[in-house]
Amino acid sequence: MNLYSHYRQIVQQCLDDLVAQGTLPADLNTDAVTVEPPRDASLGDMATNAALVLAKQARMKPRDIAEALAAALAGAEDVTGVEIAGPGFVNLRLAEAVWHRQLQRILSLGDGYGRSDIGGNAPVNVEYVSANPTGPLHLGHVRGAVYGDALATLLDWAGYDVCREYYINDAGVQVDVLARSLHLRYREVLGEEIGEIPEGMYPGDYLVPVAQALAARDGARWRDADEDEWLPALRRFAVDEMMALIRRDLASLGVDQEVFLSEQGLRERGRVDAALQALDDKGLIYQGVLEPPKGKVPEDWEPRPQTLFRASQFGDDVDRPLKKSDGSWTYFAADIACHFDKFERGFKQMIDVFGADHGGYVKRMQAAVRAISDEQADLDVKLCQMVRLMRGGQPVKMSKRAGEFVTLRELVDEVGKDVVRFLMLTRKNDAPLDFDFDKVTEQSKDNPVFYVQYAHARIQSVFRTSPNRCRGRRTTPPRWRARTSVGSLIRASWR
Repeated sequence: MNLYSHYRQIVQQCLDDLVAQGTLPADLNTDAVTVEPPRDASLGDMATNAALVLAKQARMKPRDIAEALAAALAGAEDVTGVEIAGPGFVNLRLAEAVWHRQLQRILSLGDGYGRSDIGGNAPVNVEYVSANPTGPLHLGHVRGAVYGDALATLLDWAGYDVCREYYINDAGVQVDVLARSLHLRYREVLGEEIGEIPEGMYPGDYLVPVAQALAARDGARWRDADEDEWLPALRRFAVDEMMALIRRDLASLGVDQEVFLSEQGLRERGRVDAALQALDDKGLIYQGVLEPPKGKVPEDWEPRPQTLFRASQFGDDVDRPLKKSDGSWTYFAADIACHFDKFERGFKQMIDVFGADHGGYVKRMQAAVRAISDEQADLDVKLCQMVRLMRGGQPVKMSKRAGEFVTLRELVDEVGKDVVRFLMLTRKNDAPLDFDFDKVTEQSKDNPVFYVQYAHARIQSVFRTSPNRCRGRRTTPPRWRARTSVGSLIRASWR
């Protein structure tokens, strides 16, 4: 039983009773009524906003509704106190027996505690990380990886049939640059003096072992070959090696994804053409000329006929181009194919975890999903804000282009997987986050990791000493006994 849902039902019953008595008008929409922990634990165990959200509909003062609701709740089961706070919040205090019963239920359910069947085994696709395979995962990818993995786990525990997916952006210019950068390192491994890495190439040392592996496999086969000959082979080799590295890095973070969908694979199997043909068949693709961007118009802007998707028909601000000036598909076209593929695999509920820099991409992708599914599928996009790395009170400067960044693996190796995961979830995904190396290793209440570890140790102390206390042996320190009860520990865990 979810206690908050249970007391939400009790609040609803009290509201229905007030309607029946004529205290409240009929036909009130109570969808926005919640029962949650109060922000200040000293105010009680639970709080409801019912009086505040119903006041306008009822044409009554929030305080008047709160007083009537408080009187009704005072007689509810296991409610030992009701108080009105602020403009009309109603706070509840519950009997200790509530928490004791909850503890018994936790112990009886064991590892199954918290599971539910609310999802009804409905399939849901959660796509997260999906970093370009042009190098190891770095700090900028960590938050999305942890958030997406935690979200997928929660959905699984709530009874959904969850697919954890990684979309590999292994087509396009950046992969060609990766292959050329690898060829440069490959020549270096074969003994050639390559000098300074040219501007525009990937300069990171992470390509050296990849080049060594290529040389061990193929010898000098590609050293003097024409680019047209070696480029496709090195593209595939580089992507495979980078994805193997990315999978190992994700495993070190405790992230195990089931599906790795290749953009290049979609293109080669004709899935991009099929997705765009499906939109064309619906009359959603046309030739047109877009208006110039709002604000400052780029110097290279010129109005020209383009192949456009009617995104504005599905909630986007403008229609979106599907082809580049050279006639090749845009990244957006490939992303449409990716989600079309998900829909054809049976996913009507999709969740994408993006970095905050992709905020402008949300509406067009949601429009595309609605269009390709005839409004049957829904895409929910979660944006993760940036993480700022701190050391010695100063930000750690990073540049992927210059090959200077903190990798995911370095972060995990220095502070541990659990610390990284915990800290990435201490703030909402849409709020900026500082990751302070010094803070997460100090033993003080300012370090949330240490604080939780300390609380866990104290709880374990209760378990160790409780059998002795039951036999009458006073082994627990008086200060600990005075400040702690089983009820307060369970109450705290529910917050």
